[in-house]
Amino acid sequence: MFRAYALGHTVAVVTQRVASQPAPFSEKDFYLQEFRGRTLAFCAPPSALEAPGPLAAVLAELGAGGIRAVVLAVDSPALRKLGLAALLPAAPEGLEGDVWRGLKEGHALGITLDPERPFAAACREIAVRLGVAKLVWLDPEGGLARDDGRRVSFVHLEELRRMAEEPGHPRAALLRETRLLLEAGVAAVNVCSAEGLADELFTYAGSGTLFTRERYLEVRRLGIDDYDAAHDLIARGVEEGYLAPRPPREVDRVLAGGFGAFVEGRHLAGIGALLVRPGERVGEIASLYTLTRFLGERVGSNLVAHMLEQAAARGLERVFACTTQERVGSFFERSGFVPARPEDLPKERWTGYDEARRARLRCYQRALPPA
Repeated sequence: MFRAYALGHTVAVVTQRVASQPAPFSEKDFYLQEFRGRTLAFCAPPSALEAPGPLAAVLAELGAGGIRAVVLAVDSPALRKLGLAALLPAAPEGLEGDVWRGLKEGHALGITLDPERPFAAACREIAVRLGVAKLVWLDPEGGLARDDGRRVSFVHLEELRRMAEEPGHPRAALLRETRLLLEAGVAAVNVCSAEGLADELFTYAGSGTLFTRERYLEVRRLGIDDYDAAHDLIARGVEEGYLAPRPPREVDRVLAGGFGAFVEGRHLAGIGALLVRPGERVGEIASLYTLTRFLGERVGSNLVAHMLEQAAARGLERVFACTTQERVGSFFERSGFVPARPEDLPKERWTGYDEARRARLRCYQRALPPA
């Protein structure tokens, strides 16, 4: 599910659970926090409601987290099995106020569409009228796929327009409707199957395709509110065998010197740290870790470029990175680094370092221009 770049003496989570400790942060926690205070709209064509259980379970999860939802569908017995607080007809006037008041009484309600109208156009009209920030389109085919069968995880509007121009695209109708939704003001559209809905909304890997209006990658320093998500990714990297362990204090040091690549300003797509020891003018790029779902977004390249800028602004003379993986070494060479010997790096770097691991390391460094 995940692919990571593991650099240097990477991070681990060394904790022992005791009864007094809070439950560990989870991917679902991250997304429930993100959705809180927002209303999610779900477009459910009849085929998506043939087995309403997955949608009902997700609505219950959202409701337990205090998150509002509206389901847009043609009235049917399956729709009435979702446990919605109310069903409102898609009336031409007054719908906005009815939905607003209805969501004060219950966390989820349904809006029944005219079966004589084109379903996609009716959903688009309601979503735009309500001004929802996110719309989830349930499609039995799930998200987009490339020619080789791999899933397309993210598409921004500019890319979507290019894709929609491809003659004979097998999902042309979906591309057209998604483009119209984004152009009409909906910030994000998720397309997935009903069976994959929980994974799409509550996991980093997802199951479908997320469409957004803007290019969505931003690199910035980790703030205290990002530490839970970053810590969770680090632990996941250790579990997957991509990251080597550090003691807890070193984890704290990485978080304090860490940067994150964020999609839509919220989804943490990758992390890395610029570590500088007091009084030194040499920095280490460490713990670079990116998620597979964000491949193609140049997450690792953007993180390294940002950390190089930060290092130059701080007056550092050079930065270095170490890895045991040839693939990662090639990545650094493409980023302007040159091979270095371990003895070329600060001696303090090797204090207490595992000699067996050191023997397998590939080290790289890059000189920086004067500030």
